[in-house]
Amino acid sequence: MPSIYLSPSVQDYNQYVTGTGNEEYYMNLIVDAMVPYLRASDIDFTRNNPYDTLSQVIDQSNAGDYDFHLALHSNAAPENLSGAIQGPDVYYYADRASGQRAADFFADNLRKIYPNPSLVATIPNISLAELRRVKAPANLIELAYHDNYDDAQWIIGHIDVIAQKLVLSLTQYLGIPFRKPSSK
Repeated sequence: MPSIYLSPSVQDYNQYVTGTGNEEYYMNLIVDAMVPYLRASDIDFTRNNPYDTLSQVIDQSNAGDYDFHLALHSNAAPENLSGAIQGPDVYYYADRASGQRAADFFADNLRKIYPNPSLVATIPNISLAELRRVKAPANLIELAYHDNYDDAQWIIGHIDVIAQKLVLSLTQYLGIPFRKPSSK
């Protein structure tokens, strides 16, 4: 059974422009919504604790034998562009082909649900600690901009469909069938 480490943001100080929550809150809601899809698809997982520091998250991920590390965030533009930028960004560590392959799955599936698919990007990176310092292949996804009203509303209104597409992407990367949870 494949095993992944889920790392929803621990940044509770990044407030949504909607005034209804923060980055940590919504990324944890998405991970909560992923859980039934992960279980139905036979993917074992560990998730971070919202009170952990980034270093603790990385240490916990590295202490396990994970097939993938997925970090979920929402983005904010530089102050002079606050509210003006939109779209999901899927980051992968530039020196790992496996991370790029996974990023392509995530981006392709996000394009199917994001209102402007042309704004979904995959971006190589060598500086983000959660990509560079974890031993498992990893992606860090900035699902949309929490300082842009339309993007923030998109995240808030699409928790389950985002979760479903993220797990679908994981199954594609891992080469296993995607299964929806059975209803009781």
